Amino acid sequence: MKLKFYIFLFLLTSAVFAQQKQVETSIDTTKNKIGAEFKLTLKTVVSSKSKVVFPKLKTIGPLEVIQSYPIDTVKKDGNYELIKKYGLTQFDSGRYTIPSIKILIDKKPYLSDSIRVEVANVKVDTMQQKMYDIKDISTVESGIGDWWKYVLAIVIILGIGAFVYWFVKKRQHKKIEEEVYKTPIEKATSLLNNLEQKELVQKGEIKEYYSELTDIARNYIEEAIHIPAMESTTSELILAIRTASTKKKMTLTPETVENLERVLRQADLVKFAKSKPLDFEITEDRNKIQRVILTLDNAIPTEVSADEEDQLLNEAQKQKQIQLQLRKKRNKRIAIAVGTVVFLLAATTTFFIVTKGFNYVKDNIIGHPSKELLEGEWVKSEYGNPGILIETPKVLKRMDTQKVLPKEAMALIKEMQLFGYGSMIDNFYIAVSTSKFKNPTDIDLAKALEGYLKVIEAQGGQNIIVKQEDYQTNQGIQGLKGYGTMSILNPTTKTSTKAYYEILLFKQEQGLQQIVILHEEGDTYANDITTRILNSVELKKANN
Repeated sequence: MKLKFYIFLFLLTSAVFAQQKQVETSIDTTKNKIGAEFKLTLKTVVSSKSKVVFPKLKTIGPLEVIQSYPIDTVKKDGNYELIKKYGLTQFDSGRYTIPSIKILIDKKPYLSDSIRVEVANVKVDTMQQKMYDIKDISTVESGIGDWWKYVLAIVIILGIGAFVYWFVKKRQHKKIEEEVYKTPIEKATSLLNNLEQKELVQKGEIKEYYSELTDIARNYIEEAIHIPAMESTTSELILAIRTASTKKKMTLTPETVENLERVLRQADLVKFAKSKPLDFEITEDRNKIQRVILTLDNAIPTEVSADEEDQLLNEAQKQKQIQLQLRKKRNKRIAIAVGTVVFLLAATTTFFIVTKGFNYVKDNIIGHPSKELLEGEWVKSEYGNPGILIETPKVLKRMDTQKVLPKEAMALIKEMQLFGYGSMIDNFYIAVSTSKFKNPTDIDLAKALEGYLKVIEAQGGQNIIVKQEDYQTNQGIQGLKGYGTMSILNPTTKTSTKAYYEILLFKQEQGLQQIVILHEEGDTYANDITTRILNSVELKKANN
């Protein structure tokens, strides 16, 4: 928030011109029942330079003040119409006179008119009025007491989603084995690809990786060459392959058999001797198994007819078809998983909207900036001189007054400090400022408030409604409070928002302390923030 309003504090004079003002007195009714409220209204029209003080009363004559309403301020043709209302009551029937009330206008007393009122007794007919027994104490349902129901509902929804995903994935896996794995080579190739997708090496599960890798090779040899590979030792398996290659007239190079033997013995060391191969060795072993399987498959002699041979695809085409099928199945599983998650999120959101309302979902699930401020970690610190001890949701940052105030204004100031968070167009704005003057200065807080509101108008504030009243801190320090609503124009988006503001002004002998809070109107979380901030204010006295 810019600080041009301080210019008005230094340039406005403290002279007050007293004028004779007429105080209008009215009451909403002159006859009421016992305990009912009489609303007494005092109205006066003064210039912008006048200061009006309405008394704080607990009783007015024989009537008790049950409510002292805030002063309504309406700006008319350069003057202010101030309206003060008191809520009065009496619990004894009879006729009473509301005496005149002394009002100070520019430190001169003016009296309101006296008014006669009547308090009527309330007749109770016990003969016709039915009598009822006293009801038992009713327990109020707590909004938090049913939290376990919501948790249980979420768990059930997640459980159903997990079951659906598992069931679909299981069927897809079974279908792939039935439809895709039509030959041993197709099955072995697919299992090798699936093994890499499990990322066992990255997880450090080397033993499991080698166990599955060798099982894939042994299972292929058993199905394609018809050797009991799964039950044979490494030595027995190598001997059986060499024997089968001779009988089946398979063209195998010694290198192929040696590569298979090296990987099988490496797997034996990993599984039984807890050996830990390096990463590049693991990669080489995987590639060796893949080459061995492909070499064995190509070496197996096949007898097919000319028609069947024409119908067969080459090995590259078969591998490509397998990969395509696997990719389609994987994409389908991913789509089902994503759809399940989206469905669960939509169902959960709908459930909370129905049970808790849209605002609850918006504020707690989607998020609300003011709520996050309210529930965040607050900071209590002292700012300025004379100091203002205040608790805020965020630390207030120091602002450079040299870049804002002109040299003429700075020449009048001995010391000035400004701290703030946010801006006028943000969800929440707070500013704390203190100043000390070089020369003795009689500051009129009402004029300071008026000057600040003029600066707000120059910065885009429109339709400003002004209310003001005397304010007292928890330590009993007197000040002035201005509050109301306005429309703020965003210079970037050219949109207008409705805002609520509160301004606290306190004057020292040669200093001024000010607190400004502004936020979007109707924001309940911001209202709670404002209340907590103002309740925490503690002011330090200026050192002369």
